Amino acid sequence: MINQEDNPKRRLAAILALDVVGFSRLMAEDEAGTLAVLKGRRKDVLDPLVARHRGRIFKIMGDGALVEFRSAVNAVQCAIELQDAMAKANAGLTKGRIILRIGINLGDVMIEGSDLYGDGINVAARLEQLAEPGGILVSGTVFEHVRNKVGIAFAALGAQTLEKIPEPVHVYRVAGTMRVTEGIKKLVAERLAVAVLPLTNMSSDPEQQYFGDGITEDIITELSRFRSLFVIARNSAFQFRGAADVKQVAQQLGVHYVVEGSVRRLADRILVTAQLIEADSGNHLWAEHYDRDIRDVCSVQDEIVHAIAATIEGRVAASGAQRSRRTPTSDLAAYDCFL
Repeated sequence: MINQEDNPKRRLAAILALDVVGFSRLMAEDEAGTLAVLKGRRKDVLDPLVARHRGRIFKIMGDGALVEFRSAVNAVQCAIELQDAMAKANAGLTKGRIILRIGINLGDVMIEGSDLYGDGINVAARLEQLAEPGGILVSGTVFEHVRNKVGIAFAALGAQTLEKIPEPVHVYRVAGTMRVTEGIKKLVAERLAVAVLPLTNMSSDPEQQYFGDGITEDIITELSRFRSLFVIARNSAFQFRGAADVKQVAQQLGVHYVVEGSVRRLADRILVTAQLIEADSGNHLWAEHYDRDIRDVCSVQDEIVHAIAATIEGRVAASGAQRSRRTPTSDLAAYDCFL
């Protein structure tokens, strides 16, 4: 007869693992100050967000924490809001900035009192170690559960071999986080990243901004349909409304290309401009001007969005091919295969 007490209790859980980047350096610079800031961030930022998304902090490890959620959607939403809140809290600080890495996994866990164990947790911890500062990585199981339920984009990093995890894990990066560092670049399959900044309202009525925002969101949605493109999420791109330095925006978002433009409503006409900028060079790859009758506003908006999205995808693909050609090879056999 099987003794039920010998079988550990289990359940499916979404595990969020986080830690502070460069914690040892921060402690060496200002031990008391760092601990005070860390306690304050937990009280004012981490604890309220975890409670709001119905999570439970079940382990604190100095500069890190493990959080359990019954929903993968709640875990991802909490992670995004946590990174945003940390970025806002760090704004204006020259030192003592608390920057997090976050990994999320959905898996089976063993229950021992108030603590949890198992590979479901280990995978989340390995993803956190792999994440870039300010970034969020999720496993394939999380991605499958949340991809149609949260308004964010993901970049596929492929199947990765994680330390002490027997099987490769499919990894996805949440779009709009900080630029990929050298350590993670080796794992990122090359994709052309694009950020669409909110169209500037050129009308005299400031309330017309909603119209430009609507077109911008539709462009983001259409571009996200192209598998060759990695499109920055709306929430991240809209933080740079009115930004003058496009190259700096591209650097912060970690993208190759930026789309910007303007919209103006004049009586029964709508005027829209859009331009595609290559981040590295600052060159304008494409620009277009649209002048339409606004009587059928929905069809006009659809026409403009589809035209812009299709043109941008083609221009980005062509530019990517040119970038590849600009990188010569010294391997004649490889060149022969290419030809």
